[in-house]
Amino acid sequence: MQSRQSRWPWVLVAVAVVAAGGWLFRRDVPVAGGRPAPPAANAATAAAAPAIGAPPAAAAIRHPVDPALAADAALPALADSDAAAWDALTAVFGDAPPLGAMLRDHLIARIVVLVDNLTQPSLAPRVLAFRPLPDTLQVADDGHGGTTLAAANAQRYAPYVQAFTRADAAAWVAAYQRLYPLFQQAYVELGYPKGYFNDRLVAVIDHLLQAPEPAAPPAVVADGRGRYRFADPSLQSLSVGQKALVRLGPEQETAVKAQLRALRAALTGG
Repeated sequence: MQSRQSRWPWVLVAVAVVAAGGWLFRRDVPVAGGRPAPPAANAATAAAAPAIGAPPAAAAIRHPVDPALAADAALPALADSDAAAWDALTAVFGDAPPLGAMLRDHLIARIVVLVDNLTQPSLAPRVLAFRPLPDTLQVADDGHGGTTLAAANAQRYAPYVQAFTRADAAAWVAAYQRLYPLFQQAYVELGYPKGYFNDRLVAVIDHLLQAPEPAAPPAVVADGRGRYRFADPSLQSLSVGQKALVRLGPEQETAVKAQLRALRAALTGG
């Protein structure tokens, strides 16, 4: 992520949730004047390593999608699905701010790659699926010679968090289930011939829900290379998705987790 340009990593049905700027998903956060990151490449054609916690190749399906919900005879081929996926998003979100930053080509494949990598320690630029947005990371003096993430960052994230938390979880899941064969195909093509994407999605949600909830803004340190990192090694070692939630701040993280739980219930029927 750049300090002046960040990406809004919105992810259908569950993972847009952790978002408020693409810097949230990067291992290190550049300080002002840091060197810009390279632009994202085509996520549909980029190779991605299996993510931490990926299901075994022959794992039994734990959370099957009802075939009757995904039996739309008019479903397009994956290669031709961008319009259908975009229509599904706009039906749920309307003109919410996150949609304006999305790269619309290979949309479902990009989402699958991003979801699958949220349990990794960091994300390569190629797995991001959003255009740069104007954004400046704000830090504050903790009064003891240290630096923390500024509480004022919450105002920048607010429109995105609100769009996610106010959305109808049932509507999200209904759109996802109708398009599910395309998500499953993209997951298989990613390198999981015997994997089941809905199980992976639920596992990623469970992983995100385990993110810690610091009571105070976390301390950050400049690493000498123009980047900020969490000062607490236990926070710095979190996955990219969990760090994203921590960086939202306690109130926003709590709201996002509540919506994640609602999505999980809708996805699993319980």
